[in-house]
Amino acid sequence: MRQLKLIGMDYQQLGKSDLQVSRIGFGCMSLKPGNPQNENIIDHAIEAGINYFDTADLYDKGANEELLGKALKQKRNKIIIATKVGNHWRSDGSGWDWNPGKEYILKSVEESLKRLQAGHIDLYQLHGGTIDDPIEETIDAFEQLVKQGKIRYYGISSIRPNVIRYWSEHSKIVSVMTQYSLLDRRPEEETLSLLGKKNIGVLVRGSVAQGLLVNKPPKPFLNYSEQEVGKAAKAVQSISDKHRNPAQTAIQFVLRNTAVTSAVIGIRTMEQLKEAVNTIRSPYLSDADVQELNNSIPPAYYKEHR
Repeated sequence: MRQLKLIGMDYQQLGKSDLQVSRIGFGCMSLKPGNPQNENIIDHAIEAGINYFDTADLYDKGANEELLGKALKQKRNKIIIATKVGNHWRSDGSGWDWNPGKEYILKSVEESLKRLQAGHIDLYQLHGGTIDDPIEETIDAFEQLVKQGKIRYYGISSIRPNVIRYWSEHSKIVSVMTQYSLLDRRPEEETLSLLGKKNIGVLVRGSVAQGLLVNKPPKPFLNYSEQEVGKAAKAVQSISDKHRNPAQTAIQFVLRNTAVTSAVIGIRTMEQLKEAVNTIRSPYLSDADVQELNNSIPPAYYKEHR
């Protein structure tokens, strides 16, 4: 993969696309409508070198796309906009239903483009999915949107090995967004190596494991006990120092994997932005550090959707 390095931020090519993505991505779900600081935080993120902004039509019933579109309207040539599709809010607002159908996707992209105030979407992602979906129909919808110029590239957001495997073999996805952290090393068993071999970029979410690796009291997570979670958090703390805090250690852990293009971090405050950006500026983890982290907790494996 081609890599580009600028002062303060690193960039990496996203799979087979021509998108050079910042190694720290901005997870926009944390931004809430009505917060007067949203646009200021986004401006500072761009100044710090973040160029990848990830949202979804599901977040706040489209309001997240709207606030992002407003904030980025005059900066479109500087950033990469990624959004997602597939979850359809019910008319009564009681929840959402899964819909990966072609007709729904073609309709939804128009609504996302309007909310984002954009002529095209750089990366359009299927927001979930199962192996029983009409996948060929979904792929056809994405391919049509690429030909129409409404999206530049497409990918999926999934943790399911069977879904990731099928899409990697039967479509032109350039990326997979997946959950990965010290407390969720399931992708290491198969999917990360598979995607690396196929040159499909990996966008990581959940690198701090809901804060359990940083500052939240330990509690059961996946198949790990409270005690095991606490042991992993202590390992993160033990190799963090004045040059790198626990959150930065947890993020660097996932960025160390060569298949990973970017860690997408939920950012809501200026302090969180500063912390995320400084991950790149902090001393990298050594091989011994990574080994200590790996030894702190046994890896988990997917039991379903294999």
